[in-house]
Amino acid sequence: MNRVQLNQLGGQTFVMQAQDIMTKDVVTISGSATVADAVKLMKDKGLRALVIDRRNQQDPYGVISEADIVYKVAAYGKDPKEIRVYQIMTKPCVVVNPELGVEYVARLLAQAGVRRAPVIKGDLLGVISISDILLKSDFVEKPKRLFIQEEIEAARQEARKLCNQNGPTSGACAVAWDVVEELQATAADQRLMAASL
Repeated sequence: MNRVQLNQLGGQTFVMQAQDIMTKDVVTISGSATVADAVKLMKDKGLRALVIDRRNQQDPYGVISEADIVYKVAAYGKDPKEIRVYQIMTKPCVVVNPELGVEYVARLLAQAGVRRAPVIKGDLLGVISISDILLKSDFVEKPKRLFIQEEIEAARQEARKLCNQNGPTSGACAVAWDVVEELQATAADQRLMAASL
């Protein structure tokens, strides 16, 4: 049973992460392929972007999107059979850690002005897109603002309990209240972000 199924059964509360909603079947293409090859692959697979294969382990990932093809090839009347993927791809591209919370992924994509990003932890694990966030995440059912308030309250109760057990000047008590303060700072940051929208 995965994290999402466990949460749906009410077995555990957690922050939904990129790995929970990413698309795992990733289609890649070589940077040396032609744009015509990329267009054919995208049409055949019903995709709007492809991840570019790395040449070696130190090579950053790249992406070619429908926008790259339209804006850089079609708009200028260039022959897609003559243009190579590496000539128009975005590289390095924005990448996402699989453990990153979905709300942070959404913010990252928004700030970078991109619709999707490879999910990387050493190797390519998947791709996460704004469609994945919209269709698969739980932000409607569990808005982060409500969730974090519950988490703050639980952390307060735990801090009080630890301070009663270990004394108000103990290290455990101080660490517990640090957790509460971090959560409160995150909540304040979310309120500021929401107010600026």
